[in-house]
Amino acid sequence: MDKKTRDCLVSCSVLREELEKLVKQGSLDVDLVFVSKYFHVDYDAVEKNLRRVLEHTLKGSNGKVVLVYGDLCLGPNGEMKKLAQEYGIVKVDAVNCVDCQLGGKGKSLEADPEHNLMFMGPGMIEFFKHMKGELLKQGMDEAALVGMFSGIKGFVLLATCGNAEKMKNELEAAGLGVPIIETKNIGLANVKQVVFDAIHQAK
Repeated sequence: MDKKTRDCLVSCSVLREELEKLVKQGSLDVDLVFVSKYFHVDYDAVEKNLRRVLEHTLKGSNGKVVLVYGDLCLGPNGEMKKLAQEYGIVKVDAVNCVDCQLGGKGKSLEADPEHNLMFMGPGMIEFFKHMKGELLKQGMDEAALVGMFSGIKGFVLLATCGNAEKMKNELEAAGLGVPIIETKNIGLANVKQVVFDAIHQAK
């Protein structure tokens, strides 16, 4: 009997919680492969690990492979789009992971035209908690760490998975010195649509 054709999403793990929930509730019928979000401090590390995962996934997949990464996730000059073209796959139409959560097509730029907000979904809160721990281990003091966020007016929580209170508590406990100025209970519809559009384009 033929194996069922299954599409596969290769995604940054910053969107793991959202994508796994969509699959679990039956809204997405795809395989999921994640590349660690903790590579994101280094474009070279992202590219090296992403290439390795794509090559392995393309060999083993019998369906379409869709890249769930933003345009800016390998650099500011279209590097991620070029990578998708090189491998002959479609990527989501989004600037970054926050853009996926807000509906893609540059909606994050519209939501923050002055670039003084920081949008935080579940994966990004984990990322910054981890980053803070690593930087402190490397000898950066708390004041210098907080200073990294000095240009930010406030955090906007993107409660994609219905966990706003937990996210708020985690972000406040991280002690990044930035107030939470808004919580958007946006759910999963935006991420789902961005992914659906890319899968449809790939067919």
